[in-house]
Amino acid sequence: MALRLVQVNFKARDDIALGRFWAEALGWGVSSEGPGVTNVEPVGFVWPDPVAVCVDVVTVPDPETVRYRAHLDLTTTSAAHQAELVAHLLELGATPADGCQGDVPWTVLADPEGNLFRVLEPRSIYRDTGPIAAVVVSCADPRAMARFWSEATDWTLHEVTDDHARLRSAKGVGPYLEFLRTPAAKSVCGRVHLDLMPYLGDDQAAEVARLRALGAADADVGQGDVPWVCLADSEGNEFCVLTPG
Repeated sequence: MALRLVQVNFKARDDIALGRFWAEALGWGVSSEGPGVTNVEPVGFVWPDPVAVCVDVVTVPDPETVRYRAHLDLTTTSAAHQAELVAHLLELGATPADGCQGDVPWTVLADPEGNLFRVLEPRSIYRDTGPIAAVVVSCADPRAMARFWSEATDWTLHEVTDDHARLRSAKGVGPYLEFLRTPAAKSVCGRVHLDLMPYLGDDQAAEVARLRALGAADADVGQGDVPWVCLADSEGNEFCVLTPG
């Protein structure tokens, strides 16, 4: 049994507008599985596939109450590309943001609904990830988070220190999942959480039971009667387990 990270989920005031921003930002397309939901994924993408972690934007009545600790890091291939991408994102409606980063080579921006993300300077490790370099989660203990998430998913642990942990799909494609030690005072909350999916033929209930045994706890985010299951990891970061696919 295993789970895959298949998408990040943004809570939004306007899923269509925010979905359009992220589609333009990533060079992807948009679709919809129903009212209030905009799916952002590569053009021609057959979902799910570890080559990409997709973006799901969902309209909720009061998104300001959502407080998650994940954000996206975007790739660039050169200093010129980084400058061009930042300029393009600002034209799309992003705004400069102070992420308390000091003098650093990356640029911190906020999307049109205020979610922070980073446009990274060129880094060789991200040369083949696609437009999303990493999904980054702020945490207190990267080693503990690495233990939980490497057992919760079939993703491979590539690096772990006291300050940082990095996982990637077992197939060695797509973006990384990273856990970054962040002091509580500097932890910026947003509206992005992770969605996991069992493989076709696996049992969702059995996977949820396995996650609980690893230390996950049930989470009530007002989801009501839905086919997915909301849980929280050992540091309280909420995520969803979707139906197999």
